[in-house]
Amino acid sequence: MKKKEPGISELRAAIDRENLPKHVAIIMDGNGRWAVRRGMPRILGHKRGGETVRNVVEQCRKLGIRVLTLYAFSDENWGRPRQEISFLMDMLGSYLRSEISKMKANSIRFRSIGRTERLPKTAQKWVEKAAAETAENTGMVLNLALSYGGRGEILEAIRRMQASGGLPGDLTEERFSSHLDTAGLPDPDLIIRTSGEKRISNFLLWQSAYAELYFTDVLWPDFDEKELLTAFLDYQRRQRRFGLTEEQLGGNAGHPSATVSSARKSRQ
Repeated sequence: MKKKEPGISELRAAIDRENLPKHVAIIMDGNGRWAVRRGMPRILGHKRGGETVRNVVEQCRKLGIRVLTLYAFSDENWGRPRQEISFLMDMLGSYLRSEISKMKANSIRFRSIGRTERLPKTAQKWVEKAAAETAENTGMVLNLALSYGGRGEILEAIRRMQASGGLPGDLTEERFSSHLDTAGLPDPDLIIRTSGEKRISNFLLWQSAYAELYFTDVLWPDFDEKELLTAFLDYQRRQRRFGLTEEQLGGNAGHPSATVSSARKSRQ
């Protein structure tokens, strides 16, 4: 007999709010396929995916997630059909225009990573406006990766170090991290990818060294609260060792929050 899947109320009750990832990063994949499977234009999949963004942001805020990074548009996405790119850029501007007031009301701080100078002027304007108007907020950080690529970010960090007079002999992990786009943010604890693909696609390459990876076959437009909570519960069942043994961590199997701090300290 097939085991009954837990309902949303059961999932909510099972979540340990003291053991949630501080930084969640999501590769939002599958909008186009969601639309094609329904005989719709790809852009309608992106539109539905935009609603999922709103819902996931709200759920993460309610759960107390400190940082949510969404892979919204990669460097490679510039190779997509011009009409699709134009729609995505318009949607980005519309999203930020409509959400700034909500972010301010909920103390969400907006920021972005990536080569945003490549975005159309209108999209750039809304990215800058959202960041400026929410800069003093102290709640969750909503971080959009726009025209972003992990390799390019690493190269740009090296250029920044060279420009600031940094010398190879002075290089440390901490100093290098301070020149990345994500400077000031904690590394992701959990990276989620939707749509069944099992790769990170040039996303947060440096920062994801010790991230837990969660892959789901669910397409992004269908990624709802139930799917998000399922990902968090999977995360909470893992033991994050950071290269150490279970014995070194005191046998805290199944309790990642108890192991993270001690493991990180041992690496410093």
